[in-house]
This record gives sequence, C-alpha cells and structure tokens, in this order.
Amino acid sequence: MRLLLDTHIWIWMLLGSDDLPEGIRQLLEDPDHEMFLSPISVWEALILADKGRLELDQDPILWIQKALAASPVREAALNWDVAVRSRKLSLPHADPADRFIAATALAFDLCLVTVDKRLRKIHKLRTISK
Repeated sequence: MRLLLDTHIWIWMLLGSDDLPEGIRQLLEDPDHEMFLSPISVWEALILADKGRLELDQDPILWIQKALAASPVREAALNWDVAVRSRKLSLPHADPADRFIAATALAFDLCLVTVDKRLRKIHKLRTISK
C-alpha cells in the first residue's frame, strides 16, 4: 500500500511517541508499504519547533535533515496539480497545511495516515487511523 504520512504521524514515528496508535505503528513497520511525506510536513514541523510545540534536542533544521536522511519516506512533491486540488477541497477548517497534505494524497492516489478527524471526513480521501 502507498501511504502518505500526516505531519503528526511522521513526527510521532520519528520520536517513538506513545501517541502513535499501535495499529499505525505496525502498519509503518511493514516493509511492504511504501511511505511518502509532503514537503508541507517538513515546513509544518519547522513551524511547530519555532513555536515551541515540538521540542527537539538540536537545531530544528539539522533535526529535519537527519530525520529525512534516516526516515524511510519518499517525497510526494508539491506540484501544480496539488496546488489546484488544495483549492477545490471542502474542509471544515482553514489550515493550509491540511489542505496541501490532503490534496497531495488525492493527486498521487495515496492513503493518508492520520488521526485528524477533520481530515478523515474529506470526501474521496482514503485514510487510515487505526
């Protein structure tokens, strides 16, 4: 299965967080699944670190660079199709990161791994939240 990791899922996976549901942890450990990450998630993680909502033991940019090098994720590129789809989505909130992440999943036919209830309600978006 081709999976797009929502920002919080990727961060929880990297940090070994107890917030990551066991079912999702097992899914992410399965080598048969191909995992993708949007550049928007990198941007969002850096913003969270700047705001103090993500505590890291080193400079956030260095942490991100090391995390990307060590993480088994591939880049799901931000492109024109993603940008257009992001504006067509009907979301109950205005979070631009969520718009781009959901649009990325749709554009690349990926299943979004998220525990965000708002994203799981998007029509035609396949999600996993176990």
